[in-house]
Amino acid sequence: MTKKRKIIIGRSDKADFPELYLFDIDVKIDTGAYSSAIHCHNIKIIGDAGQRKVHFNLLDPSHSEYNEKEYILPVHKTKRVKNSSGESSERIFIKTKIMIYGRSIPVELSLTDRSEMKFPVLLGRKLLKKRFVVDVSKKNLSFNQKYDQPT
Repeated sequence: MTKKRKIIIGRSDKADFPELYLFDIDVKIDTGAYSSAIHCHNIKIIGDAGQRKVHFNLLDPSHSEYNEKEYILPVHKTKRVKNSSGESSERIFIKTKIMIYGRSIPVELSLTDRSEMKFPVLLGRKLLKKRFVVDVSKKNLSFNQKYDQPT
C-alpha cells in the first residue's frame, strides 16, 4: 500500500467555498486549532431536534466578497470549542466543501464572530490531517497555483 503524498501549504492562503458562493477568501492555517471556523453574524437556529437549521450571514459588510444573502443550512452538530484565550463556548457547525489546490474537500466549519481577526476563515488540524504539511515561511501556495496556469 502506498502512502498518499502530503501537499505543502503555507501559513495562509486563499480558498473557494463554492456551495457558499465565496471565492478567493483569505484563510489562516492554524495547527493549534482542531476545528475550522468561518466568520458570520446574525446566527439563528430554527426547527426542532431532528430538523434544526441555522440562518446566518457570512463575512462583514466591509468585506469585498460580502453579499446580503442569508444562508439557511442544516445544523451538522453543536460542540463546545475553546478559543485562543482558553474560553469555551458552544458553537454551531455546518458541513460544506472547500476548494484548495484544485481539490474539493469536505469541511466542517464552526460559525463564529471573527470580526476582530485578520482572516475570516481558520483551517484547523482536522482538515489538514493526512492531507497537508504546513510550511510557515510560505503564503498563498494554492492561490498562486490556481492562477499560474500555462497559456
